[in-house]
Amino acid sequence: MSFKWMNRKNVLFALLIGILLASMFLPSVGCGEKETTTSPAGDGTDFPLHDPMVRFKIATTTSLYDTGLWYHLEPIFEELANVEMDIVYAGTGIALEYGRRGDVDAIIVHDKAREDVFLADGYGINRRNFAYNFFLIAGPENDPAGITGLSAADSFKKLYEEGMKGNVKFVSRGDESGTHAKEKLIWGEAGYDYEEIRNSGDWYVEAGKGMGPTLLMANEMGAYVLADISTFLAYNLKSGLDIVSLVEKDPIFLNVYAAIAINPEMHSGAKIDIANQFINWLISDEVQEIIEAYGKAEYGRSLFFPIAGCDIPGCPPVEAYTEPVPDYKP
Repeated sequence: MSFKWMNRKNVLFALLIGILLASMFLPSVGCGEKETTTSPAGDGTDFPLHDPMVRFKIATTTSLYDTGLWYHLEPIFEELANVEMDIVYAGTGIALEYGRRGDVDAIIVHDKAREDVFLADGYGINRRNFAYNFFLIAGPENDPAGITGLSAADSFKKLYEEGMKGNVKFVSRGDESGTHAKEKLIWGEAGYDYEEIRNSGDWYVEAGKGMGPTLLMANEMGAYVLADISTFLAYNLKSGLDIVSLVEKDPIFLNVYAAIAINPEMHSGAKIDIANQFINWLISDEVQEIIEAYGKAEYGRSLFFPIAGCDIPGCPPVEAYTEPVPDYKP
């Protein structure tokens, strides 16, 4: 072997060693993260950007879709974190099932009882309340069941009595959503077994649909319906509902939305870092201000209310969810 070839080998070897040594002292961009932006929480910390862009999957309730809130929030977070969000709009029951199967990285739900079970079973972590609104009972303006001004439970008693006489109809989500869970709770408060109610006759109609389509069905049928105020106002403005809000101002109508990250110990593919970034972003001052302002220009009031840090009994105060609902018409 010639001396000239040996020199070439030594030079190549030295170059490789130099590159390896230099790389040890270069800034690391590991774990798919590059530059950072200022934290939306305003606490001076960095908010990682993901490079290359990664897909972040969440399942969220239909009311956040029907009101357009996610259309507003989604592009802000995508740009902020350099992620592509895949969003499944479903009822709380389906969202929880997606979380159990590990099909998503985070869920947005509004049924604390089932959330507690989900967390206790180890599927979710880092639950944070970030917004609330409240429910109402809507129905025909002439109110044939005579429920105007009653409590939620007394209204359901009247609906059952008049429904069994064939005088009224009630349209239920019937989809194991958070709204459906609230309906079951009210039937229980009224003293009825829910399975008996759902099998009691043609007056009780199960839509099996999201909140918006259920409202439209009730409107078409001239029926009563339990709805969240945000979707009710949004569809009233968009579609010109004939049914009106009849029953409000009941503490049982409180409706709190929570974000939960999927536990990576249960599903190793869950993107816990991004999920935690997303949840912390939802409870940041920036997003809480967006939530507080959302809808005011169109409806004269917010569709949702901020609730970050409000995790104790009696919070929010009852005054926050007993405001009368204006009869908005397009």
